[in-house]
Amino acid sequence: MFIKKTREWEISENQILPESQYFNRRDILKAMGVGGLIAGSSGLLLPGSTAYAVESDPSASLYPVPRNEAYTGGRELTPEEIATTYNNFYEFGSHKSIAKKAQALKIRPWTVKIDGMVEKEMEIGIDDLLAKMPLEERIYRHRCVEAWSMVVPYSGFALAELVKLAAPTSKAKFLVMETFEDKSVAPGQKQFWYPWPYTEALTLEEATHELSFMATGLYGKPIPKQNGAPLRLAVPWKYGFKHIKSVVRFHFTDERPQTFWEKLNNREYGFWANVNPEVRHPRWSQATERDLRTGNRIPTEIYNGYAEQVAHLYKDLGKTEVLFK
Repeated sequence: MFIKKTREWEISENQILPESQYFNRRDILKAMGVGGLIAGSSGLLLPGSTAYAVESDPSASLYPVPRNEAYTGGRELTPEEIATTYNNFYEFGSHKSIAKKAQALKIRPWTVKIDGMVEKEMEIGIDDLLAKMPLEERIYRHRCVEAWSMVVPYSGFALAELVKLAAPTSKAKFLVMETFEDKSVAPGQKQFWYPWPYTEALTLEEATHELSFMATGLYGKPIPKQNGAPLRLAVPWKYGFKHIKSVVRFHFTDERPQTFWEKLNNREYGFWANVNPEVRHPRWSQATERDLRTGNRIPTEIYNGYAEQVAHLYKDLGKTEVLFK
């Protein structure tokens, strides 16, 4: 007799917002003849909507992709209009309403560089990279260090697949990711006190973990610019500042790097960034979070509810504060 073991972030299927509901608005617009207009517009606002549409994108025909039912998020989905208009992207400003400014980002052509301790360094266009990757949809929780959270359906591929493509050498221990740098379109990058470009990093063990995901789509469409188009990291057990956006470089190294927020303030934003309700941020508690869908405060779970899957990665570090900072 087969008994399915429910993962700790999972809930029953009848509690999850059906796929048909979050695609329903798209289908209605298509029936009205608006679909083509959406796909071909940049920064277009729909009547009565605050969500920015995705510009014409060669990858649009790839979505929606099959959903991987192993990843359900554990709560109802955050409405698309909230998830695409409440964003941190310091390249375009230090406030949440950066969606309009982010439309200046040009996502084609977009070249990804893979270098460092790999068998063969390469540069590859984003569409060629997508053609090599097995795309799927996963519903993930997202927990910001600012103590708010959402649940979103990402499309993309396991980061382990990119690591396999890169073929790192046996000496490589860390994967460093780097965001684009272009002051002509990203006004935040003119602020010299930030250590641009934005960089983040994972150990190779973290990078090849089943939960580590490179998101290229959102809500069954190409991922919007303000959410990190065309390629962003999603590691749901870590605070959101770890989820680097608009990646242009993957660098393999044997030395642990100092990442963007570490350079600014390693007391508040450390390398590991694992979600822990028991370790407060120096300026606020992490015991609860504000669910963007309801506005309610809910208890925060250790590792954002993914402890069963990831806790073993950190057993050698010990239960010290540095583990979660």
